[in-house]
Amino acid sequence: MKTDSLRALVLACGLLLGSAHTACAADAQAASALEVQQPGRLRIAVYDSFPPYSAKGRGIDIALGRELARRVGLEPEVVEFKADEDMNDDLRNMVWKGHYLGTRPADVMLHVPVDKRLADANEQVKIFGPYHLESLAIVRDPKRVPPVTGSAAKALEVFTREKVGVEVASLADDFLLGALNGRLRSNVTHFPTVAEAVAGLQRGDVVAVMATRAEIEAALGQQGAGRFELTPVSMPELRIKGWALGMAVKAEHEALADALGKAMMDVQRDGTLVRIFAEHGVTHQTP
Repeated sequence: MKTDSLRALVLACGLLLGSAHTACAADAQAASALEVQQPGRLRIAVYDSFPPYSAKGRGIDIALGRELARRVGLEPEVVEFKADEDMNDDLRNMVWKGHYLGTRPADVMLHVPVDKRLADANEQVKIFGPYHLESLAIVRDPKRVPPVTGSAAKALEVFTREKVGVEVASLADDFLLGALNGRLRSNVTHFPTVAEAVAGLQRGDVVAVMATRAEIEAALGQQGAGRFELTPVSMPELRIKGWALGMAVKAEHEALADALGKAMMDVQRDGTLVRIFAEHGVTHQTP
């Protein structure tokens, strides 16, 4: 049976050789029409030191970028870069202009908020292809911290007595330092990264950690999931409920944007995107 199946496969390949060659030629022609800096290659910008999205050659955005490159017929070239002061600077440095120190821009940048105000402020780029809905979450020791729900006055009152961990200079950091008229400041414990904050929770240094859901999930892992409770942060005082992550190319690169947009829809439709997130310990959230 195995021999017969192999023979049938060989025959089928022989019969289809002409049409397969034509399809490959068409794919190569389509890829050559894309506005990329180096023929046959897609230069992909991702943030460095940003697990689980991108760090030291591994992460969700890196895997996704490589998959998108493959689907548009190009070889991936991943560039990890350091974040600048704000997203406007990052788009200038890595998409439409390049860094003043000499770093040339990429063909596409991932992890860009799909936000109208950001797009309006950066007419030199096209922002598109939402692939994940990011949001703030809180992971807590249920023995020490009740469910964090309701208004900030109710939900966060426990942190006037207990310590909560955050990554320094993050959205969660800004929110907690300003909440309850600054009453939580002495109990907001700062860590260099979300992973270190979660490690502090596991050691008992803090009773909760507030950060993005994806970063908490990846840092917590399966071992800590049963011991701690992870829930979304939802309260009237927090105006940002969530933000869609997408990608950006130069505004005039319409063919590249169209090809990448279609490839993104394909990876969403066939389950590849969910698989990539799961392989990095993160639950994919549809924008």
